[in-house]
Amino acid sequence: MKKFLTIIISTLIISNITYSQISRFPSKKPKLIIQIVIDNFRYDLLYRYKDKLSEKGFLKLMEEGTFCKNSSFEYSITQHAPGYATIATGSEPAVHGIVSNSWYNSIKKSRVEACFDKNVHAIGTDNNPRYAVSPKNYFSSTFTDELKMAYGSKSKVYSIAIDPCAAVFLAGHNADGAFFYDDETGKFVSNSYYMDSLPNWLNEFNKKQLAFTYLNRKWEPLYDLKEYTASVNDSAKYEKGFGAGTVFPYDLLKIAKLDKKHPDYSVLKYTPFANTIVHDLAIATIENNKLGKDKYTDYLAISFNSTKYIAKYFGITSVEFEDAFLRLDKEIAHLVEYVNENIGKGNVLIIITGSNGGMLPPEYLITQKIKAGRYKQMFAYSLLKTYLNALYGEGNWVSKFDNLQIFLNRTLIEDKKLNLAEVQQKTADFLMQFSGIALSVTATSLKNNNYTEGILHKLQNSYNPKRSGDVFVIMQPYFMENISDVSVSNSPYSYDTKVPLIFYGWKTKIRKISEPVDIAEIAPTLSYILDIMYPSGSVEKIFTEFYK
Repeated sequence: MKKFLTIIISTLIISNITYSQISRFPSKKPKLIIQIVIDNFRYDLLYRYKDKLSEKGFLKLMEEGTFCKNSSFEYSITQHAPGYATIATGSEPAVHGIVSNSWYNSIKKSRVEACFDKNVHAIGTDNNPRYAVSPKNYFSSTFTDELKMAYGSKSKVYSIAIDPCAAVFLAGHNADGAFFYDDETGKFVSNSYYMDSLPNWLNEFNKKQLAFTYLNRKWEPLYDLKEYTASVNDSAKYEKGFGAGTVFPYDLLKIAKLDKKHPDYSVLKYTPFANTIVHDLAIATIENNKLGKDKYTDYLAISFNSTKYIAKYFGITSVEFEDAFLRLDKEIAHLVEYVNENIGKGNVLIIITGSNGGMLPPEYLITQKIKAGRYKQMFAYSLLKTYLNALYGEGNWVSKFDNLQIFLNRTLIEDKKLNLAEVQQKTADFLMQFSGIALSVTATSLKNNNYTEGILHKLQNSYNPKRSGDVFVIMQPYFMENISDVSVSNSPYSYDTKVPLIFYGWKTKIRKISEPVDIAEIAPTLSYILDIMYPSGSVEKIFTEFYK
C-alpha cells in the first residue's frame, strides 16, 4: 500500500513539474494571437495616466513585453477605418484602398461608407442597413486571410467590436465570425457575409442582457474628481456631452430613457461600459470556441471603441475620457490574467495598439496660448466655387468637398476641353490663401512624384486614384475642421499618427524599442512568425526587433 501511494504521489509531482514546464516554456508557434486595438489611443496617454494605472494592466504589458516607443501610422488621413485596415493588411491606404471612413464616388455621385456592402444583411437582428458591412472594399488580403488559406478551418478567426467596420476589417474575408453591437437590442450580432445564423453560445451570451445591466446604473468616476489631474475641469464649456450635460455623475437609466420595453441601447457606446461588454464577449469567445487549445494558431481581434465616442463628445482632455481609460486598464488586466491562467503566457501572443491618435480640443489649446483653431471649410468651399466660375465661366466645377479633399467635375472639365492638371493647381493655389491651411496638393503631383519623407510622403500613402479627390488640403498643426466633434484624428501630425505598440507573451523579450516602427509592419511580422504568406499588399519590412 505504501509503495502504491508513493507511486501515485511521484506521478502527481512529475505531472505538476511537466505542467509547470509547459506553461513556462513557449510553444514553437503561438497557439493564439490576440490583437487588441483601441480608438484614439494617443502615445502619451500611457504616461499621462501612469500614476493611476494598475500594475496588472497596461503597466504590466509595458514592463514585461516589447514596448515600441516610436511607433506610428505613415499616412495622413488618420481616421479609424484606415487604421483598422492598415493593421489588418500590413499596407498603407494607397494600397489597401480604405482611404478614409467614407469617400465620394465621382462616377455615381454618392458617398461610399468604407465597409458598406449592399449584398449583405444582418443576422441576429432586424435587417438594419447599418450592419450591411463586409471587407469587400479591400484591394488586398489581410493577415487572417493568409492564415485561413494556410491552415484552412484548422485555424479559428474571430473579431469582436462595438463598431461594425472595426469588426469586419480586422476579421478579414474568411473569418469564422465577426460580431458587433446592435444599437436597437443591446445584443451582439453578425451578418450574412460570415454566417447564416448566430452560434448557440452567442445567443446564450445575449440572453444575459448585459447591455441592460450596464445601462441600469450610474456612470460615476472611479476616484474623487480632484484626483483627475491629467484632465481639464469636468465642466469645460467646449465639451458637448451626451444626453444629460457634461459633468459627473451620469444617470444612464435616465439618459437611455429605459422603460424596459424600448431602451436606447446606443447610449452604451458613449460610456466605458461598452469596453466592459466587449471584454466579456472576448472571454466568452475564447471559452466557447476553445481558442488556443490545439497546435494550429487561432486569432482573436478585440476592438475597444468607446474611447472614440467619448473623445467625440467630451474630448481627449476630459475627465470622462480619463475615467474610461482607467476603467479599460482594469479590463486589460483581467483579460491578460485570464489568458495567462487558462492558455499560458508562453502560448499566447498579445499585440496592443491604436487605430489612431487624436487631437486635443482647439479651444483647450488656445487657453494654453498655443496657435489652434477650426478651419471654416464650407466658407472656403463657397468662395472656391465663385472663383472657378470667374476663371472658367459659370458651371458646377466642384462636385464635392469631402474629407479635406476637393472632387472636381471632371466631365465638365473635359467638355470645356480644359487641362485637368491646370484646374487642379489653380484650385490648390486658391485654397492656400485661407487661414489654418498649411498645404494644398494636387492629385497630379501625388501621381507624378515619389515623396520619400515628411508630410507629402504621408499624403501620398493616403492617396488612391480610384477613391481620392483632385486636391488635398493639409491644415496647420492643431487646426481641425469646423465640425461638432470635440476631438478628432485626421492629420499627418504626431498627435494623430503616433500610437503605442506593445508585444506581450509568446517569445516576447522585455525591452523598449526607440527605433521608428510603422504600424503596417504588424501583419507581415505575424506572417513571418507563422511561416505563411504575407498579405498581398503588405509592406516588405517586418518588425525584426521582436527577435533580437
